[in-house]
Amino acid sequence: MSTLKNKVQLIGNVGNAPETKTLESGKKVANFSLATNEFYKNLEGEKVQNTQWHTIVAWGKIAEIVEKYVGKGKEVAIAGKLTSRSYETEAGEKRYVTEVVADEILLLGTKDNGNAE
Repeated sequence: MSTLKNKVQLIGNVGNAPETKTLESGKKVANFSLATNEFYKNLEGEKVQNTQWHTIVAWGKIAEIVEKYVGKGKEVAIAGKLTSRSYETEAGEKRYVTEVVADEILLLGTKDNGNAE
């Protein structure tokens, strides 16, 4: 059961064009948002869509794949782990961030959905 600790799997659509940076060390990092949708019926029987937004961080080879093949609107499957961190703004406010650090990515959808061949 140790492999089940802090494991996240998401399937959704990329919300913005991924931002990829190469750090001074030469390592690449890519950041993007991912929308996941859940549907249910309310008390009146109407279909309701609930969208959740997730911040995804990819490092190294995964970041290179994201940079090359992933664009806004692309459907992807992500596996990774949840991480939390905090930082202080220039105004001195403390902010908290929860991100999914991806260790696997699977490109879904059709080949002409913004995917390079």
